[in-house]
Amino acid sequence: MLPTLADFLKLEPVRRGQPRVVAGADRLDARVRWVHVAEVPDVAHLLRGGELVLTTGIALPDEPHRLRTYVAELARVGVSGLVVELGRRYASELPAALVAAAEEHGLPVIALARETIFVDVTEALHARIMDAQLTELRASEQLHEIFTQLSVEGASPAEVVRQVAAISGRPVVLENLSHQVLAADSAGTDTTDLLATWETRSRGVRPEQRTAFDEASGWLVTIVGARGEDWGRLIILCGAAPSSRDVVLIERAATTLALGRLLDQHAESLERQAHGTIISGILAHAYSDPREAAARARALGVPLYGRRLLGVMLRPRRPGPGDRPAAGHGAPPPPERLTELAEATAAAGRDVNLAALVGVLGEGTPQARVGVLVSLPARAEVEATLGEVASRLRAQFGQDYVMAAGSVVESVRDIRRSFLEAEQVADVAARGAGDRPLYRLPDLRLRGLLHLLRDDARLQTFVERELGPLLEYDAQRDTDLTRILTLYLASGRNKAVAAQQAHLSRPAFYERLHRIARVLNVDLDDVESCASLHVALLALGSVRREPG
Repeated sequence: MLPTLADFLKLEPVRRGQPRVVAGADRLDARVRWVHVAEVPDVAHLLRGGELVLTTGIALPDEPHRLRTYVAELARVGVSGLVVELGRRYASELPAALVAAAEEHGLPVIALARETIFVDVTEALHARIMDAQLTELRASEQLHEIFTQLSVEGASPAEVVRQVAAISGRPVVLENLSHQVLAADSAGTDTTDLLATWETRSRGVRPEQRTAFDEASGWLVTIVGARGEDWGRLIILCGAAPSSRDVVLIERAATTLALGRLLDQHAESLERQAHGTIISGILAHAYSDPREAAARARALGVPLYGRRLLGVMLRPRRPGPGDRPAAGHGAPPPPERLTELAEATAAAGRDVNLAALVGVLGEGTPQARVGVLVSLPARAEVEATLGEVASRLRAQFGQDYVMAAGSVVESVRDIRRSFLEAEQVADVAARGAGDRPLYRLPDLRLRGLLHLLRDDARLQTFVERELGPLLEYDAQRDTDLTRILTLYLASGRNKAVAAQQAHLSRPAFYERLHRIARVLNVDLDDVESCASLHVALLALGSVRREPG
């Protein structure tokens, strides 16, 4: 940072001159951009602001009104201060008119009681200025490298905000144009206090320039957007006036955010990302204090206190028992498919006045899904509201996904339990052939029970005892007899229907059933044997934890 007038007074060549501040003592924090020695009174038009003017006063006018004009012109161009050496023009003190004018215009004035070698002063101060400029240049290069790397890596808005907070050491918030918080980092302070009544506070800060410091709030604000389309604001809560490095930092970060949005054509909206970050944090125990999660949600317009809460999961279906697995089955669902589902879910929620966080979870993994944190008034009808959302999604997406809801809870601390229940329900429902618009735990019946018991060694032993030989046969010979058995039992042992679903002729299908009976050494006409095999097949999916 550039040196201040206070730093100037500490320089050895200046101290030898016995400096005394005679005006503007409350402005010694003014930054000095350069030092200019000038004896003529009409020097203001040669200056650009930020200079410290040194003079012996030898050519200054005698008339008080001309002295006042001299000071006013210097103040108008924005000089940092005026230093006058006594002894040549003024013996022991400066004219009262000059000092009074300086106080009036807020211009710091320093008198040097002893003769001072100006070249020593300029050399010393210019060295400090050059060091500060070099430091700022290096800092600017460092910021360039950091944010270029973030752009190359496709860093999320939350990561960009986290970097800004780490570099500045101050709280940072990214908001949309509706003043809802998309990402925030409290820089070690209380996040709940940071986001409390955020929208109200933010609406009161409206700088006229794209990047500006609001003195009343202590906020450094810059607009985020590109190609003439602004979509948010990035804010550093500075408290005091920001440094030039802070300005470079916030503008470089805003550019990275804008570029990231332009390049990521398949990305979900920033609102969905912000919602997903909160839900992921709840599931991962990232918030040690539930109040932080509630404050973040409230800053996005979703209140969590005094409400009925529940978790909802939506995930694409896996192929049914009659479908051949698609190439690459087990790969992550296409990002655009999940994004479309998340946006449609959010839109459906708005249509029925449902307050909810909606975001994609686990993107890029086979377990990717859409999470919804539903917040309802105390007297709201849960089933009716969710049913409305489910019917709208069913009309748009058909049966390509499953929607599962956990139990209703009354506090933020318990919402994770509701989400885990919804996740289990969705996992089981995605394997089934049902067509319910919305699944709850009681809807899963036998499949739900088997899913809950999937870690029990006795269930795993049962599966191996019933199906082990058939699974081994398929693995060694690359056959699909397990699938054929699944179709046969799922069709109620109707061979004609099962053969049609398997896309096989009846003789070919009958031959496969005979082979299954030989491998398992069972009678497929025996009801009890078939019931046991059917339960084992249902349990197999849960034991294997296959992605939905």
